[in-house]
Amino acid sequence: MKLWHCAGSRSLRPLWALEEMGLDYDLEILPFPPRVFKRDYLDVNSLGTVPYFVDGDVHMTESSAICQYLVDRYQQHDFGLQPDHPEYGAYLNWLHHADATLTFPQTISMRYYYLEPTPEKQAVADDYAKWFIARLRRLNAHLENHEYLVDNRFTVADIAICYALIFAKALKLDDRIKPQTLAYMERLIERPGYVRAHELGEAHQMPEQG
Repeated sequence: MKLWHCAGSRSLRPLWALEEMGLDYDLEILPFPPRVFKRDYLDVNSLGTVPYFVDGDVHMTESSAICQYLVDRYQQHDFGLQPDHPEYGAYLNWLHHADATLTFPQTISMRYYYLEPTPEKQAVADDYAKWFIARLRRLNAHLENHEYLVDNRFTVADIAICYALIFAKALKLDDRIKPQTLAYMERLIERPGYVRAHELGEAHQMPEQG
């Protein structure tokens, strides 16, 4: 297996999952944005985004999907749920909630705060930041009574959601996040798997990603 990664990107999710699962893989760390500073990466992934993941004939670009693939393909069920589990639907919903609901507005804010900052676009960035904070309502409520997202244990759904909170902290939005949600993030980033992934992969600047 091989994973292409940029620091701060969603590729942290599969990198973290690989470290938690103890699977063998190769890692290539790219400068951000790779389509500008590593032009030959476009020969690998024509989108120019990260993550990019290869496992034999399997080629993947979506970070949460790669995490789910690793659980299912390599029978890593300590880190995920199977279809017959009563919380399987909730597990999938959190995996997809991570991007469809949470990181989408964050990426707009990042673009206009840091990549293309202008006075006109500052207002757009602020609006999407407020949108992200509003979209934490469901997570905030859940974490009032739960330590993890499903089955009272750590899964790749927690990796997917936690990345959105790590991203929020990088965007300096963490002062607007509820205490129980910040505490959840802090618990998860103390895990040895996260610490190893961070040490391996955080060598460049925060990017945009797929």
